[in-house]
Amino acid sequence: MENSSAIIQQPDGMLSYDDFRNEVLKDYRVALESREASLLGRREVLTGKAKFGIFGDGKEIAQIAMAKFFKPGDWRSGYYRDQTFVFATGIATTQQFFAQLYADPDSEHEPFSSGRQMSSHFTSRNFDDDGHVLPLATIKNVATDMAPTASQMPRSLGLAFASKLFRNSPALKDEKNLSTGGNEVCFCTIGDASTSEGHFWETINAAGVMQVPLAVFVWDDGYGISVPKKYQTTKGSISAALKGFQKKPDTNGIDIYTVKGWDYAGMCEVFEAALDKVRQTHVPAVFHVEEITQPQGHSTSGSHERYKDADRLQWERDWDCLKKMREWIIENEIATDDELLAIEESAKEKVKQSRIRAWEEYTAAIRVETAKAVEVIRATTVHDIERYNALQKIAKNLETNRDALRRDIMRALSLAVDAAGKDGADDLKTFYEEQKEVNRALYNSHLYNEGPSGALKVTEHKPVYTASSPTLNGYEIINRYFDSLFAANKKVVAFGEDVGFIGDVNQGFAGLQEKYGENRIFDTGIRELTIMGQGIGLALRGLKPIAEIQYLDYLVYGLQPLTDDVASLQYRTKGLQHCPIIVRSRGHRLEGIWHSGSPMGMIINSLRGMHVCVPRNMVQAVGMYNTVLKSNDPAIIIESLNGYRLKEKLPANLLEMTVPLGVPEIIKEGTDITIVSYGSTLRIVQDAAVRLEEQRISCEIIDAQTLLPFDIHHSILKSLKKTNRIIFIDEDVPGGAAAYMFNKVMEEQGGYRWLDVAPRTLTAKAHRPAYGSDGDYFSKPNAEDVFETIKEMMEE
Repeated sequence: MENSSAIIQQPDGMLSYDDFRNEVLKDYRVALESREASLLGRREVLTGKAKFGIFGDGKEIAQIAMAKFFKPGDWRSGYYRDQTFVFATGIATTQQFFAQLYADPDSEHEPFSSGRQMSSHFTSRNFDDDGHVLPLATIKNVATDMAPTASQMPRSLGLAFASKLFRNSPALKDEKNLSTGGNEVCFCTIGDASTSEGHFWETINAAGVMQVPLAVFVWDDGYGISVPKKYQTTKGSISAALKGFQKKPDTNGIDIYTVKGWDYAGMCEVFEAALDKVRQTHVPAVFHVEEITQPQGHSTSGSHERYKDADRLQWERDWDCLKKMREWIIENEIATDDELLAIEESAKEKVKQSRIRAWEEYTAAIRVETAKAVEVIRATTVHDIERYNALQKIAKNLETNRDALRRDIMRALSLAVDAAGKDGADDLKTFYEEQKEVNRALYNSHLYNEGPSGALKVTEHKPVYTASSPTLNGYEIINRYFDSLFAANKKVVAFGEDVGFIGDVNQGFAGLQEKYGENRIFDTGIRELTIMGQGIGLALRGLKPIAEIQYLDYLVYGLQPLTDDVASLQYRTKGLQHCPIIVRSRGHRLEGIWHSGSPMGMIINSLRGMHVCVPRNMVQAVGMYNTVLKSNDPAIIIESLNGYRLKEKLPANLLEMTVPLGVPEIIKEGTDITIVSYGSTLRIVQDAAVRLEEQRISCEIIDAQTLLPFDIHHSILKSLKKTNRIIFIDEDVPGGAAAYMFNKVMEEQGGYRWLDVAPRTLTAKAHRPAYGSDGDYFSKPNAEDVFETIKEMMEE
């Protein structure tokens, strides 16, 4: 451990001994501060000041060594154990760490999630307030953390892959604000037990195939909560299990390194050379960091003494990384024991003061709100002594609650409004409503982009047709559009299974890879999870990816990163970070269990925070692509499988036309009944409407167009007021998207007030659709179902 050349050697030359000494002692101080933050953080949870804690103790020295080689332009994609890394890189302070632990919703105090995520969940901005991408090549970037195990892996592939595109794509050579020649590395961290997840293996395989600058640091403390790694990993070692992935001359693959988590100098030496290789060659690397300890166990929800025996606990004390670094400093005469004692005391005091300031700032705002609420309650005028006494009691109870939270204030105000009754409580009620709005902004805002780059801010432009507009197949419409799009916007890339060479299974990209190159339109392996990860990473880095899921049925494979990462991103960062990914897929009516999916209820309930577009034809799909591309919002656009051969006129304004999201379209006016549907099912509805017209039943057919958002101007209600009858038809399972639409119109819009007969939903059967044309007919709504149900409604 006497080799310190990795620490002395810097890009601009050699450090003096004093500089080297100061660097080592600074690193030791940061490690001490991080450990103290963990110790005090656990105490804050156990005393009730914080709700839950999960800390990075035991990983301090490894993360400091890793942080030394993290450069502007690089990205960190980690999880909730990386506090030391962000302290060492200057991304976060210990005071901000405690503010997050206390769930302080003030973004000035907690700038990573405004109190919405638990401790050690960090983020950085990638777009400014006006929606313009920031100069990411000059920033130490952090992809917003999330807790599900291994969920950071798929997007890490995309973040690293972006560097490969910036290096190799001629279209991106001028994007100097986003990349420095593709030299950026994605630093991904993961716990050893989490490498058992499929996310890890799919990502490692894809990275080895693609050769992207991904550096994965595996923290190995021997356990997955209480389960030893012999039950987690083949051979009991992730580096041994990965041996077949090792890159060799004239092959692809990954480089594998093993280091000890307590060996400061050794890790610095290995990390410096290895990360430089990743940066220069784009060969991915896995660093298996062994012999990590976990001094406080997994989290504050339990104690590791329950599952570790005395020998293991003693070993962890003996090989604690702080203890070993201290020994190394003394042995190499870098500092004396007294000097280290002084640093240790100073670090403890600094963290203590950070904790005090964070708590004071967090509680100060609550005390102000409490005092104002007490004042308003006491000042409420009532003309009844019992009501007056009740109000004074409520005020006193709130005033004397030393641990009041905002929920206590709101409960007190609700009780006070009820106690005051209708007599003279206008100021109280007004204040209560104002506080509801204040807290809505703190806790319920930013599910979607609320800034000027939101998709709902995009102005509608209808398609323009001329006398010479040709009539084409739907797939030809979308192909012409993508051709124009890729010529006009160099940041757009598209990829997925069979997207590149053959131009996708329905020919939307036919001929375009040859025209625009393999760095812009390309194939992937059969791996939906990491296709989504590629899209997420590219979007975070300022590009406009179209990531294809070949059939909607297969979205389930890639759903986890969409629901946990993309859909929640605006909310959990309070608008700090944007991920403008477009997920392209196709589904609805086709014959067979696995290629006719319409799991819209699953999608709309798991992807709140994304836009869900369900175009009935390809011209409409083009307008939706344009709308989303003009924004920084994520969306899924589900094209109709049986729409690719439908004849449509080619608009003259392919790149300019836009479809407003959340605005249904009346595709046939009528007076007797309102029919709400979307996508392919609309053609079934239109067939039935012809027969209904023969029965003198006038149908108003409404295309929802988008399910998220849904009918933001309540135009369906306007139709219902005219017809007084309504039916919602779709090919999802019973209780799926039709029930969702029913809830929106009947409950949220108050549609029940305008009904003359009971409303209906008409859906597919609960089972998957059977194979063949008859299977489709009997499994999903058909024209006869629509005709008979509506006729029955008219006869009620």
